Amino acid sequence: MQEQTITALRESLAAAGLPFVQDEPLAGHTTFKIGGPAAFWCTPHNAEELRSTLALCRENGARVYLLGNGSNTLFDDAGFDGAVVDMRGVAEMEHSDADSDVVRITAGAGQTLGRLCSKAQALGLTGLEFACGIPGTVGGAVYMNAGAYGGELKDVLESVTFLDDNLQLRTLPAADLAMGYRTSIFEQNPGWCILSVTVVLHRGDGAAVLAKMQELLGKRKEKQPLEWPSAGSTFKRPVGAFAGKLIEDCGLRGFTVGGAQISEKHCGFVINRGGATCADVVELTEQVKQIVKQKTGFVLEREIRVVK
Repeated sequence: MQEQTITALRESLAAAGLPFVQDEPLAGHTTFKIGGPAAFWCTPHNAEELRSTLALCRENGARVYLLGNGSNTLFDDAGFDGAVVDMRGVAEMEHSDADSDVVRITAGAGQTLGRLCSKAQALGLTGLEFACGIPGTVGGAVYMNAGAYGGELKDVLESVTFLDDNLQLRTLPAADLAMGYRTSIFEQNPGWCILSVTVVLHRGDGAAVLAKMQELLGKRKEKQPLEWPSAGSTFKRPVGAFAGKLIEDCGLRGFTVGGAQISEKHCGFVINRGGATCADVVELTEQVKQIVKQKTGFVLEREIRVVK
């Protein structure tokens, strides 16, 4: 950012009483524990502050990146030359009549999927069991249509409220959101900002819902390298195969570049063994893609977002 832009944005945010800091290290805000500083780290407490923050960033010509739980993001070692907006302050949650057979829960984009799942279980509602253990926020889950164990967010999604390119409030039904495998209309419109998400769940047996969630959490702990920093599944699943199996079959279990490594526990994960850089992870994934293509013919695509 040019010094003039930095000064103007700093003064604008301060004059509006909006919370921010400068030169915030991003490694501590992602599950990969990688990334240099953000020129501005903005922490709006609600949707109104979020909208004001975005408006001032646009007025001052600053790039913006919306960050949820940081669980699918790999920031560049040089950081982000703009404003990273922490969405976790937009985390309200409410539900319709809990005694009905069909219950709607509306959650702010910054609310975690874990808390949404806990809310559903506490209300005895079924439909979100698959999402238990996915480490992202509700907004991030919609953005990439998060899924696991045979379920996807689109299966329970009713509607999304968001700010469009002009920061106007809009709501679209799930049918209009182009939800596909790890993608949605929001990925195709990076200027849009998800504010809240409404899911539709059904009356179930609270004990059975809890048991299923605990079962899936157990599977995650058993099969995934949760003890190491990572961004979850590193590659999208190619049609007709599984990324982890392809990588394993190519003899790449434990393959290492710098501090980045293909997990020995699950080859679909790249982990930070300590001191890994963004450059390490990118180089590792590029080499893996090349080797897998040469040996199997399958083309792997990164699921994690590399942000520069």
